[in-house]
Amino acid sequence: MSETFALANPLCQLLGKDRNDFTRADLLKVVRTKGIERFTFRYTGGDGRLKELRLPFSNTEQADRILAAGERVDGSSLFKGFVDAGESDLYVVPVYRSAFINPFDPTSLDFICRFLDREGRRAPFTPDNILALAHERFRQRTGCELWALAEPEFYLIAPNQGEHYIPPRQAGYHAASPYFKSNEVVNEMLRHLSRITGAIKYAHSEVGFIESMASDEAQLNGRRAEQHEIEFHSHPIEEMGDFMSIAQWIIRKIAYRNGIIATFAPKIEEGIAGNGYHIHLELIQEDRNVMTTSEGRLSEDALKMIGGLTTYAPTISAFGNTVATSYRRLVPNQEAPTRICWSDSNRSVLIRVPLGWSGGADLARFINPNETEDYHDQRGRQTVEIRSPDGSASGHLLLAALVTAAEYGLTQPRMIQLAEQTRVKGNIFRDTDVLSRLDSLPASCVHAARLLRQQHSLYDEYGV
Repeated sequence: MSETFALANPLCQLLGKDRNDFTRADLLKVVRTKGIERFTFRYTGGDGRLKELRLPFSNTEQADRILAAGERVDGSSLFKGFVDAGESDLYVVPVYRSAFINPFDPTSLDFICRFLDREGRRAPFTPDNILALAHERFRQRTGCELWALAEPEFYLIAPNQGEHYIPPRQAGYHAASPYFKSNEVVNEMLRHLSRITGAIKYAHSEVGFIESMASDEAQLNGRRAEQHEIEFHSHPIEEMGDFMSIAQWIIRKIAYRNGIIATFAPKIEEGIAGNGYHIHLELIQEDRNVMTTSEGRLSEDALKMIGGLTTYAPTISAFGNTVATSYRRLVPNQEAPTRICWSDSNRSVLIRVPLGWSGGADLARFINPNETEDYHDQRGRQTVEIRSPDGSASGHLLLAALVTAAEYGLTQPRMIQLAEQTRVKGNIFRDTDVLSRLDSLPASCVHAARLLRQQHSLYDEYGV
């Protein structure tokens, strides 16, 4: 292994190997070395939340059997409406590379699991398997992989003790302590998420700030609310689905342990920034990002993918905006999209093409003239960002919809032309002519559901 740092995965350090190379024997070594008392199996249920099954063991035979065979669960309770009670048994089987020591209970070795049916095949109706199967089809039909990074936004709601250093309304972006009081709590979240996933890019305070909430709920009324964002590094899209579930669990758990509330609710107060759950996508081929040309412009494949995303945009809301308050966030002039369009570095559009270091990644040389060692990023980092989803999203299903949209774009004709038709410049809310020619996103859950029903063939044809 390469040199390790403080936030490296403790199991990788112990075993001296990459997490993708973990074996059952390795995990039994962890059990013996770390005094592990039980395995905890984790998986995402039909409600989008991370579930757990605790499995104690008292000898090697029991531990080995659990790791090899998994365990049996009631699918009809985990996926109500999707599984008949008469045929409800499912296996949950651990993904070895996902193993981590529970940060809140060091006697538990935890795993993300996959659902298998009685024949030992992926259960086709579970969100994680829907995503994995969609990505497998994408790889086979396009020759590319789709990687993703998520940006969960959330509020931390704490007792208001009349502190000094009160930031202005809607001015919390990148605020430091002591203006934002919860930054140390977020640091704790970063520490655990980094060690578990190895995929955390950064965290910062966001725009939203409420000095004193007004609510009929006693646990909220008069409390202070500070908005934060944690961003991941890009990973294969099915892994990102798991990371999204783990992140929400860790964020809520640490908030609870600190006596505060974490909420991903899309909108908690009118006039205050809502919580988005933006998703960045990048096309990978032979371990290289293929989103740009050698001149730094978007590649044809990137434009085709944008064409597919704009085609699917109305139905994606059914997976990314699933509660009534989702549509109180998607309003003009709140850095949230309402129309189907895209642009460079523009936060008023549905699809943003952010800065991607296309001119070179060695920027520090410019302001640090004593640096003599070159830095080269051979892989590339350009992404496109989908800005409509929020914290109500069904993570795996949202990502499966995005995979399907990307595949449609890469395999159907005239996608580049469609992308060019939906490209805009500047703030679209200040140009009525541009605004009038753009299609709108759904305005409610009912609207999104109707569009999904009308256009379900977009998914049926791709097996989703």
